[in-house]
Order: sequence, then structure tokens, then C-alpha cells
Amino acid sequence: MSWFRWSYWFSREFLTSGLMLWGLFWTNLLGTIYGYQWYAKQLVYTAGEMNLGFLLPFVPDSPTASLFFTLFLWFLIRDKRRGAEGAGQSRVSPWRGFVEVFALVTSFKYGIWAVAMIWAAAYQGEAPVWQDWMLTFSHLGMAAEALLYAGLYRYRWLSILPVACWVVLNEAVDYGFGVYPWLPGVLEDDLAEIASFTLGLSLAGIALAVLLWWFRARRVPLQGGRKAV
Repeated sequence: MSWFRWSYWFSREFLTSGLMLWGLFWTNLLGTIYGYQWYAKQLVYTAGEMNLGFLLPFVPDSPTASLFFTLFLWFLIRDKRRGAEGAGQSRVSPWRGFVEVFALVTSFKYGIWAVAMIWAAAYQGEAPVWQDWMLTFSHLGMAAEALLYAGLYRYRWLSILPVACWVVLNEAVDYGFGVYPWLPGVLEDDLAEIASFTLGLSLAGIALAVLLWWFRARRVPLQGGRKAV
């Protein structure tokens, strides 16, 4: 039977199955709601105490990433319902392309970032609590699912540009205005290094999106022999 083969668990058949899509959809949706609740105090503090309410969209990072991955999963569910799953040669709307790239780059980035911050703090003496373990596994899952669905993204290269601008702007706002995610106290004196690390993750995520598009564009020709762009 197919589920006894290791490759099956990474196949398009399994990744686009109703069980997998709906399971991840609800997991990401509930995680998004929890994430925005997690940021609630910082959102209130940013708007009230810092008087920077106009920067609120830049405050919640991980839940916004999981929100966009939830939207991406909904696109796949809709494709499946329409019988259009795996239509890799067809063009997608600019909105869907933006959603796909945003989901990929930010899920990969913040999945790694959060885990790095938790265990950097632990290394400097802050004992991890149960929430740290929960956040570690959930954020590793964010990064993993972004890579797991690499073969199902259908964005064009133009969709990468606005996402690249957003994530770089996000770093400038976070560390320029001080609205970066609240850190464990032991990491506050490492802010310059954290800012550089975060920017590095953004650039890595953008490079990943470019590479995935580049390989797909050369592997999947469109009608008339042209390559996907």
C-alpha cells in the first residue's frame, strides 16, 4: 500500500489530500488566532504607550505569516474542489502569487527566528518553560510546511518583489522604531546582532523564493514552448 512507502508522505498525492490540507488549514488558522492574542499586549502598548499606532501592521510577525499560509492552503483546497490541483502550468492571479510568496518567505523566516530566540535565551541562562517547547515545535512546523509545499507554489517572479520590499521594510521598522517582537530580557543587550540575524533570514527567505521560482520556470514550459515567468 502507498502509505507504507516513505516517499508517499512527501508526494503531491498526500500533500493535496483532503486530510492533509484541512488538517493543516485548521492548525494554521487556530495558531494564527492564538498568535494574534499572544501579541495583544504589545499591540496595545505600541498604540498607547509608544503612540505608534500607525505601525501596528508591523508588530505581529509569526501570526501574519501563518495567516498567509492559511490562505495559501485555502487556495489549494479550492483547486482540489474545482479539479484543478497540480495545474502548475497555468498562471495565477497577482494576489495569489503575493500570498504564496509571503507565506513561503515569512513562514520560513519566523519559524527559524522564533526558535533561535528561544534557545539563545536558554543558552544565556533563561530556563525554558512549557510555552517555549510549544512555540519551538509550532514554529519549526511553520518552517517545515513552507518547504514541504515547495513543489506546489505557482507564483511568478514579479510576486517576489513586493514581498521582498515588505520584509526588508519590516526589519527597518522593527529595529528602527523599536516595535520588534518582545524578547527575553537576557537578549536585550544583543539587539544589534539580532537585527542583523533577522535581516539575514529575510534575505535567505527571498533567495529561497527566487530559487524555487527559477527551478520551476525551467522545469515547467508553458504552451508554445515558453518558460513560466
